[in-house]
Amino acid sequence: MSQQVIIFDTTLRDGEQALQASLSVKEKLQIALALERLGVDVMEVGFPISSPGDFESVQTIARQVKNSRVCALARCVEKDIDAAYESLKVADAYRIHTFLATSPMHIATKLKSTLPEVIERATRMIKRARNYTDDVEFSCEDGGRTPIDDLCRVVEAAINAGATTINIPDTVGYTLPGEYSNIFAQIRSRVPNIDKAILSVHTHDDLGMAVGNALAAVQAGARQVEGTLNGLGERAGNCALEEVIMAIKLRSQLMDVHTRINHHEIYRTSQMVSQICNMPIPANKAVVGSGAFAHSSGIHQDGVLKNRENYEIMTPESIGLNQIQLNLTSRSGRAAVKHRMDEMGYKEDDYSLDALYDAFLKLADKKGQVFDYDLEALAFINKQNEEPEHFRLDYFSVQSGSSVMATASVKLGCGEESKAEAATGNGPVDAVYQAINRITDFDAELVKYQLSAKGHGKDALGQVDIVVNYNGRKFHGVGLATDIVESSAKAMINALNHIWRARQVEQELQRKSKTKDQKETV
Repeated sequence: MSQQVIIFDTTLRDGEQALQASLSVKEKLQIALALERLGVDVMEVGFPISSPGDFESVQTIARQVKNSRVCALARCVEKDIDAAYESLKVADAYRIHTFLATSPMHIATKLKSTLPEVIERATRMIKRARNYTDDVEFSCEDGGRTPIDDLCRVVEAAINAGATTINIPDTVGYTLPGEYSNIFAQIRSRVPNIDKAILSVHTHDDLGMAVGNALAAVQAGARQVEGTLNGLGERAGNCALEEVIMAIKLRSQLMDVHTRINHHEIYRTSQMVSQICNMPIPANKAVVGSGAFAHSSGIHQDGVLKNRENYEIMTPESIGLNQIQLNLTSRSGRAAVKHRMDEMGYKEDDYSLDALYDAFLKLADKKGQVFDYDLEALAFINKQNEEPEHFRLDYFSVQSGSSVMATASVKLGCGEESKAEAATGNGPVDAVYQAINRITDFDAELVKYQLSAKGHGKDALGQVDIVVNYNGRKFHGVGLATDIVESSAKAMINALNHIWRARQVEQELQRKSKTKDQKETV
């Protein structure tokens, strides 16, 4: 009988480490809800001890997600495990994932310890985690470079301590498929209590082997695959889950395994992760790249027209990629917009219909016809702006030309106030940014600016993604409009709102710390 492979998504933990700017709580929640629709079994959503923001993100997601198990990472340190529990305890179902290095190099140079000490520490911390939950995962960091005798000793001790999932990561992407599968085969044959735990695989793509190694491990008995959407991750990235999922789907008879993933959500989720994380998908990316189903060779085109299976092993529809449809105009009502969102698979609580319809009407007045991708882009932006923002763009005007310096006038809503400023700059976008900085007095430094088109030809929307530096921290902003200067202004304001919220959190933490100190003094 075919066995299930558990899909463990770590886009919001391991994947986020690759980003120039951290995601906001709202952005992480949006991705988490999309992963829930995709049907991932487990989602690792943060490292709670690392920062108050990460703790808040994990707690928020744990409270909202109902159909996937929510997981948090913790070192083999008491305060880490306690923080993981505190952030997760509001969840319907949760997992604590703790890890410790096991390779000789890591033990000697990083931990400055010994293997017996590592085993003792891992055992103690797994037992501590088991006091909070029956679902505990233990990872042998750098397992791919750990001698098999040592690895088997650690795995046996971890299972005896109560770990229910044992993860063997190829932390630095060093192993080859045959070598990696042999590690799993050895563990299964040599560890006497291995039947009490699920073996998990976590691979990196430094040598381009992440997906191949993961599938080789599954064939050797691993029943959980860890990875990220689009292969997002540090260095060369993580195992791309969409590739593993589709490989298992297409070759299920050969591998005798299956997943519970809703394959028709793959493309939508992939695009959302790309947008929010500001990480474009290469055109030739397997499964979800824009060229994944394109045929330019005359022979191939002829073959596909005669029978798609001649050159397509899967269909665009199998991952939820349908033909772009021309649907709506300014005469379309709210019911039509909602019906189209329903057809695309969105639920009412995924977006604000009022905000979406208002934005839709403005866009329809400008460009006439609104496409599916327009609606999704508008829903994405509006989802970010459902909560009241401190800074709001009320008005802007620019004057520029080949022989005059660009000048911008900007009016912003700032809380309950309204402020206006004018400034000059090196082009219209820079002039707008100078005026915005004068109003907000945040002096945010622009370190990255990226413009991309959402749609085709004259109907395209301009999406601007920026990264700004403020007091040594990087913040991401995104803006969407038919006018590039407007989308640029919206992106900066989006980033400044993230900065403003971060300052509010810092001030609240300082207030609580001061109150605590005063109580202790009394």
